[in-house]
Amino acid sequence: MDIQQLSGPIVVGLFIAFFGTSLVIAMRISKKSENADSYMTAGGNIGFGISSASMTATWIWAASMYASATSGFTYGISGPIHYGLWGALMILLIYPFGRRIRQVAPRAHTIAEVMFARHGRSSQLLLAGSNILGSIISLTANLIAGGALIDMLSPFSFTQGIVAIAGGILLYTLWSGFRASVLTDFVQVVFMLGAVVIIIPVVFFSAGGPEMFTTGAANLTNEQSNFFSSEAFFNQGAPYIAAVLAYAIGNQTIAQRLFAVREDLIKKTFVTATFGYGSTIIGIGMLGVIALYAGVTPLDDDVNNLIPQMAATYLSPALLCLFFIMIIGSLSSTADADLTALASIVMADVYGQQVGRTKADPAKMVLIGRITMIVAISAALYFAGSDLNILDLLVFVGALWGALVFPVIASFYWDRVTNVAFSVAVVAALALFLPVRFSWIDMSGAVGVTFDVLATVGIGVVFALMAFGFFGLRVAVVVGVVSTLAAAPWSIGLLHDYAVLSGSLVSYSVSTIVCVALTMLNRRRRFDFAEIAHTTGDFDDRGDAALPEAAEPSPADSRGDEPLSAAAVSGKDD
Repeated sequence: MDIQQLSGPIVVGLFIAFFGTSLVIAMRISKKSENADSYMTAGGNIGFGISSASMTATWIWAASMYASATSGFTYGISGPIHYGLWGALMILLIYPFGRRIRQVAPRAHTIAEVMFARHGRSSQLLLAGSNILGSIISLTANLIAGGALIDMLSPFSFTQGIVAIAGGILLYTLWSGFRASVLTDFVQVVFMLGAVVIIIPVVFFSAGGPEMFTTGAANLTNEQSNFFSSEAFFNQGAPYIAAVLAYAIGNQTIAQRLFAVREDLIKKTFVTATFGYGSTIIGIGMLGVIALYAGVTPLDDDVNNLIPQMAATYLSPALLCLFFIMIIGSLSSTADADLTALASIVMADVYGQQVGRTKADPAKMVLIGRITMIVAISAALYFAGSDLNILDLLVFVGALWGALVFPVIASFYWDRVTNVAFSVAVVAALALFLPVRFSWIDMSGAVGVTFDVLATVGIGVVFALMAFGFFGLRVAVVVGVVSTLAAAPWSIGLLHDYAVLSGSLVSYSVSTIVCVALTMLNRRRRFDFAEIAHTTGDFDDRGDAALPEAAEPSPADSRGDEPLSAAAVSGKDD
């Protein structure tokens, strides 16, 4: 197959058009005297259109597009569905927990900031530290994806590509922070959705159309031909269910949008983002399925080359330009979210907590946020050119967030959870996750069975947490117990053979068991959730203009100092 390239002037023109447009948008909302709270969360009053587009664009990043196509190429048509469907479900799952988080902390900026108000320094450091590491790794992965794209589709080198992308993203994000990120997300998601609608059908028919499913069937194994493939489920679907739940609860880029959207629009925003993400990622994953049926061999035997390779092979030059913008837009939407997340963590959780909310200098906070972005993008450039195993680092961060999921959720509902219970549970879960995930110990005999039992309990925890978000505690307990018992006959003796899945489930179960056990020992101190609203809040009392679509604050925005309802404390929607 011939791989076509875009000429140098065209690539430069596309860069100028894309990042120039983003810069114009950012400059229109920049101010001489920047408001620190708006720099972090846009005042917590973003309207529906921008917030849902931003949530969709942030969740769709270059690595997710590449991974979905890889899943389609590896597991057949069920691969992208496993990848996109469960990822979309996790976005949907955020909103019931998100409503509770916003109710107890209506003016917060980071989840770590809320954990400091709820528990203290160690829980805050666990969340903030995991997000600093995770966002830098995410930045690095996006730069690598963009550099590889430019290296393949243009005359420019990988190094030139990552430097140009990093500079472009930093240019429009630096001055207006989070507001620049969410407003440019709207433009980026329009490009992505439009490109998917056009590009996927064109590649499909160029590669052979419907006849390809007949002529190319011989290229598939029995498992790849099976829509209900157990191999696809255990290696792709099930691990992703666990991993994305962890990312949804612990990731600051998601939490930042939760704190930014108008409180009464949380459900509407996340439901819309669910459909936007699922349709886009499943659609992009079909490029991998088409490659499988067409008998395409990935360039350099690297499946990460599949998407740009398919585009360069089957698209016209004009559509290849559209594809190029789609990938640049997808990685930019997540990279600018990582930059603003890192800035918020350093501004609120490092500087803000150090000097105190009432004594913080807003101008200094904004300067610290901008310096953080420059340092972060520099670190990502350094790591992108190194030989670090990004996937292993992402697995580690995902496990850390998996260990945090139950303690974080419990801390918003259960007034007996202590800082000791939170911290010890997370550390214990990590201590057992690592040897399972990286096969540091022999899993034969009783050891394997023991970890299978823990992983089986983890299955119950995952399903119970999902049920709890929508239906409350009683239903969650029933779902957790039933799913654990139902899974036990086939999972015990089997799960330790799937290291990724087993490790994640062990992380969930151990953090839950330890957190519950230590919390039950606390029979005296009960936490007043109203303290969180008083402890967290704005750092900057200077007024600031609202973003487009932002209406007057809803009644929900003024409830921060009111007592919480019994339904809210029990986890039920009011």
